[in-house]
Amino acid sequence: MTESQTRSGSPSRRSLIGWGGAGLALGAAAAGGAVAMTRTGNDVDPAGADTGAAVAFHGVNQAGIATPVQDRLHFAAFDVTTTDRAEFVQVLKDWTEAARRMTAGKSVGEGAYGGLAEAPPDDTGEALGLKPSRLTLTVGFGPSLFRKFDLADRRPDALVDLPTFAGDALDAARSNGDLCVQACADDPQVAVHAIRNLARIGMGKVVIRWSQLGFGKTSSTTPEAQTPRNLMGFKDGTRNIAGTETDRLEKFVWVGEKDVTGKSAWMTGGSYLVARRIRMHIETWDRTSLQEQEDVFGRDKGEGAPVGKAKERDEPFLKAMKPDAHVRLAHPDANHGSTILRRGYSFTDGTDGLGRLEAGLFFLAYMRDVSNGFIRIQRNLATDALNEYIQHVGSAVFAVPPGVRDKDDWWGRTLFSGEA
Repeated sequence: MTESQTRSGSPSRRSLIGWGGAGLALGAAAAGGAVAMTRTGNDVDPAGADTGAAVAFHGVNQAGIATPVQDRLHFAAFDVTTTDRAEFVQVLKDWTEAARRMTAGKSVGEGAYGGLAEAPPDDTGEALGLKPSRLTLTVGFGPSLFRKFDLADRRPDALVDLPTFAGDALDAARSNGDLCVQACADDPQVAVHAIRNLARIGMGKVVIRWSQLGFGKTSSTTPEAQTPRNLMGFKDGTRNIAGTETDRLEKFVWVGEKDVTGKSAWMTGGSYLVARRIRMHIETWDRTSLQEQEDVFGRDKGEGAPVGKAKERDEPFLKAMKPDAHVRLAHPDANHGSTILRRGYSFTDGTDGLGRLEAGLFFLAYMRDVSNGFIRIQRNLATDALNEYIQHVGSAVFAVPPGVRDKDDWWGRTLFSGEA
């Protein structure tokens, strides 16, 4: 990333307390240069996976949902520590301004060096010289935020608290949150830089509750690409919604005008996000026979084809699979048509103290309705043979507001200003 080009040798305009203090006075260069582009409707930015290009920040919907899935993830859930609504709104505005710059490959504020020597720099500096790497930043609001700021009358009916599912062993320290930021990029340092700087900007008003690094995307929104593999070595989510499938995005992902009441009109163009940290019992799985592994998923391990089929995208014949096969139970035909858009990542967090890998799937899914999406599917997976080898240990649900339309817009404006 390059340093800000706004300096002319004059003293810095930042206050000595830096970004953690008063509101930002930026703006001019935030949407400028080679990345002054806007996503319209459900268009997906054409930035290629290997180009290091920038993904457009502005759009009807937030980037990072239908956007082609990047290789790396840094996901963070935050708790709001301020009780001052205006102070929190200013954090959202400051975050939006910083996100405009970082997704464009620019430094935050006046940069990592060259400013007032007596004050901390505006940018932490570890992304200097790196390309944008298709960085996207996606924000969501948890149910607790609506209680914290007396916004119960604006909480959408579709933002339900997730029930306890069979087999859950949820760690409260890795669950929930007032809001979240999903940073996806093809360079892990770019993603980490983004979360680090947003946390720094919000210091004293918000604090990270938990976070997760991810690698090796396990789902794809580009149907021409081969479906990625999870840490069990299987392709999963072959039928995932593609970022170019406008009709399926409208039907299953984006909140439409017909989905909202007066109190939740601010969610039009948004979506709902379910995040689940799923630990895999890797050592047990690795001692399981190939035949049983394939029976558990309902796919062959080599090609990823459904039982009795030749190619991974062949239409599965569900009755040819075992009744408890994962694909059979998760398929829309087994769930009254319920379909979600998946953006999961693998993770490894060292070992658990007993020599076992702390590894698994960080499941991320976007949907138009939580009850008719994730909850319905997850309940149907209660008898999934895969449950012997996995355990859900973290959980959260968020309302993801619509996109930032232009340079004067900001994350959450439709919720906090009362404007749809």
